[in-house]
Amino acid sequence: MFSRPWNPANRFDPRSIEWEVEPDKARLRLIEDASSSILAHNDSPDIGFSWSVNPYRGCTHACAYCYARPTHEYLGYGAGTDFERTIVYKPRAGELLAAAFERPSWAGAHVMFSGVTDCYQPVERRLRLTRACLEVCARYRNPVAVITRSPLVVRDLDLLVELAALGASAVTFSLPLLDPALARALEPGAPSPHVRLAAMAQLAAAGVPVGVSVAPVIPGIGTEQIPNVLKAARDAGARWAWMIPIRLPGAVAEVFPRRLREALPLRAEAILTRILRLRGGVMNEARFGARFEGRDDDPVWISMRDLFSVWRDRLRFGAPWQPPDPSPFRRPSGQLDLFGT
Repeated sequence: MFSRPWNPANRFDPRSIEWEVEPDKARLRLIEDASSSILAHNDSPDIGFSWSVNPYRGCTHACAYCYARPTHEYLGYGAGTDFERTIVYKPRAGELLAAAFERPSWAGAHVMFSGVTDCYQPVERRLRLTRACLEVCARYRNPVAVITRSPLVVRDLDLLVELAALGASAVTFSLPLLDPALARALEPGAPSPHVRLAAMAQLAAAGVPVGVSVAPVIPGIGTEQIPNVLKAARDAGARWAWMIPIRLPGAVAEVFPRRLREALPLRAEAILTRILRLRGGVMNEARFGARFEGRDDDPVWISMRDLFSVWRDRLRFGAPWQPPDPSPFRRPSGQLDLFGT
């Protein structure tokens, strides 16, 4: 873990900190979020969900490339160490979700857990906010999809199985790297790849649909690992797979190169050069329809895309999970509860 404080300049704050001496070790801080809502609406055509739940902002998994880092700047914090060690949480998450489901306009659309930061990061063991939200989804029979890197999701197997019986739950594990040393270098706070695979297998064995997100794929590190990642996930019960090449929006374009040079000094410059080629000379492509793809004339992207497609088809992965239609959503009532429906 990168424990010494360092943040790129916050785009919303003209002030910056320059340390004259070695700064103290960054300590974990938990800060309550007094938000009056929990559901976030997404209108991006690139993303297959309209609503998401994020009980936490910031993430101690500390993935160097995390696209969510710039969101911490809106809170007045930095996208570097602050993102990893200052965790803002919503103590009323479950209550707020139930209130949202009670609105007459809510019709039972599926909700994505972890649309931004991982809802099963370590602090969830103590705060149990994600579990509270899942309990609400089970009570209202509202479809839910989870994306995570953490085996902690298995703790909530009872709720996921209950929803899966209605076709209303699915879990995707983020697994861009299978090599434990590389994963530790770039995802220093995340559980090891093999621990994630074991959790995937446990969920699949219990009847919860599972898939794998090979994202982000980093050229020069992750491309050659695609076949083994897909094979390992398929063996663990994954039914679908998807892939996104790395993109470095906003302050991530400063954080990732710094962390990469610290972790892999001999390979960093070659990797960064490939990323620039992949993205047409920039670290990030923000346009809808293009941000999750590479350039069609770039051999780095072509080889990455084709390698993934060949192995996805060879291993017979299916289509990604889709929520049930019509939704099984129901508002609970005394009468319904009496008859157990």
